[in-house]
Amino acid sequence: MDNLADLASTVGNRFATNLKGSFTSMTPEQIIRLVIIAGAYLLLRPYLVKLGMRAQMQSHEKEEAAEKEKQAQISANELRGKVDIPDDTDDEDDESGKAGASGPDWGKKARRRQRAVMKKLLDAEEQRLRESREEEEDKDIEEFLVKE
Repeated sequence: MDNLADLASTVGNRFATNLKGSFTSMTPEQIIRLVIIAGAYLLLRPYLVKLGMRAQMQSHEKEEAAEKEKQAQISANELRGKVDIPDDTDDEDDESGKAGASGPDWGKKARRRQRAVMKKLLDAEEQRLRESREEEEDKDIEEFLVKE
């Protein structure tokens, strides 16, 4: 433990002695050169940091674009059997002209009936709302027409 403390004090003493000796032995030319270098660094540092940030941002954007391209490239074999495309047409006629139910058309009539029922319910609700608005408008007009 004593060796570690001695080593630390020796390094500290040498650093202080060398630093003091470096500045006392400098000529005016060397001092001016040091001031110019330090000043240029302080003036140019913000611009260098911004340039580095811009370069880093561009590299990140390129990496993200490459990742998106890799993710977007899915083969048809990977999608086969995984994607279910629903039969969501509102056509009332059977386009294929088949009569009766076949394998893929099971429940098609039931879906059409359900859509028709939903349309009727929506139409009835819209009609009821229309009538209630008309009644309210009639009451507003009647207020102004009837004087007490």
